[in-house]
Amino acid sequence: MTEKVYTKNAPDAIGPYSQAVKANGFVFTSGQIAINPASGNVEATTIEGQTEQVMKNLKAVLEAAGSSLDNAVKTVCFLADMNDFAKFNEIYGTYFTTKPARSCVAVKTLPKNVLCEVEVIATVE
Repeated sequence: MTEKVYTKNAPDAIGPYSQAVKANGFVFTSGQIAINPASGNVEATTIEGQTEQVMKNLKAVLEAAGSSLDNAVKTVCFLADMNDFAKFNEIYGTYFTTKPARSCVAVKTLPKNVLCEVEVIATVE
């Protein structure tokens, strides 16, 4: 059985998908981008600012699912420019202190032309 997760503290899905889905003791988030849920816009223009917003969005979705960043077991990260890898890692590492497994790839374009996107698989508390 699955359960859809929704919180107003993260941006609404911009397509036909859920913010996250809970199943079998795990939560699977959709990729979060740097949309500020209060305004509905991408406000940050730097990789550091966008990474911060992505992490805040993921934190909100995981909390709504009864989980947390500390329960992350796997992340998948997408960067528009691999030259941003070090700056992205600097911010990412302050949020994912438990060091979950991770993949990180560069992609040609992300939704709304953002600089990064991150999805998470975590255990539910």
